Amino acid sequence: LGPLKIRWYGLMYLVGFAAAWLLARHRARQPAFGWKIEWVDDLIFYLAVGLILGARVGYMLFYGTAGIIADPISILRIWEGGMSFHGGLLGVALAAWLFSRKIGKSFFETADFIAPLAPIGLCAGRIGNFINGELWGKTTDVPWAFVVDGVPKHASQLYEAGLEGIALFLAVCC
Repeated sequence: LGPLKIRWYGLMYLVGFAAAWLLARHRARQPAFGWKIEWVDDLIFYLAVGLILGARVGYMLFYGTAGIIADPISILRIWEGGMSFHGGLLGVALAAWLFSRKIGKSFFETADFIAPLAPIGLCAGRIGNFINGELWGKTTDVPWAFVVDGVPKHASQLYEAGLEGIALFLAVCC
């Protein structure tokens, strides 16, 4: 869109945050959770910041330490790629803890409330990996393999979208 570059992975983050926001608003309307609907906007903001910062910082610390040493500002360049799941998880946990303190809930009450939100984002992120053509699985001869650079491979991103996304969502919601 003109000078603005839309990337699939970034779009999947947006889809994940929007879907999490909608689900959180739905859950906040249910009296059993003891949540105020007006908390949801702030919650999603905290979680989004925690996820993005944690994922980027985690990636740079675990995989790009040389890049930080050579160019410390590189940690801010999220458009260049490099986000880690484990860094994002730590960032979300910290954000949830901070938000819990803000609203007077325990960390575990907040974790219970947000648990079904995560699989939606995980599913969207793995679909983004698939569209971007990254994180392919091992070489295989199964009939549903995808040919990548002339080699049939497992679409591990789609397996993960199904397991981390759909199956995990059903497990935490049921």
